[in-house]
Amino acid sequence: MSKQLMNSKYLKYYVLSLLVILLDQLIKLCVHNNMPLHSEIPVFGDWFKILYILNNVMTFGIKLDWEYGKLLLTSFRLLAMVGIGYYLYYLAKNKVHPGLLWSIALILGGAMGNVIDSTFYGVLLDNASPEAITPWFHGKVVDMFYLDIWEGVVADWVPVWGGRMLHLWPIFNLADASIFIGVALILIMQRKFFNVPQPATNYQSDQKPIETNLPA
Repeated sequence: MSKQLMNSKYLKYYVLSLLVILLDQLIKLCVHNNMPLHSEIPVFGDWFKILYILNNVMTFGIKLDWEYGKLLLTSFRLLAMVGIGYYLYYLAKNKVHPGLLWSIALILGGAMGNVIDSTFYGVLLDNASPEAITPWFHGKVVDMFYLDIWEGVVADWVPVWGGRMLHLWPIFNLADASIFIGVALILIMQRKFFNVPQPATNYQSDQKPIETNLPA
């Protein structure tokens, strides 16, 4: 596999993932080192801001309320990154559509960007929760891009999020955006990426019409 990866037709996709990781980490460290926690900087009026927050939950605000929950989650994500990395190599080797490879490279880079936060930031940035059994694998993800469209309290009867203050658009980072773009491209371009056959539009039957002897 290592020899194959040296070939540019494979390596270029991993380079994209690496660029996403580096840029994502650069932005996160700049925000951490130059902004107090929960402070914000308006960018375009009141609807787009840089807001420094720490995210210690799973997707859509779901949290594992268990002593080893975060450790299990981070470990699973690390294994998933290995799987996605190999899957990207496998697809490139089998010469699938380049657009699919670029999309998966975006997903891989974004996912690894957030895994770095969870794995190391508890130690490097000292942002692990006080109740964490170890700062390793218990870091919080740094988020900063905020589209301030709407925020409010969700009705109590709504499962999971009931009674909580939520934003219409989540606060996210570059890694999240990279994952979103990669997934969106796959969903939008799936017919082209996976060579899904198009339904026939001008179908002409070779069969002759059946003649009937019904009286006129």
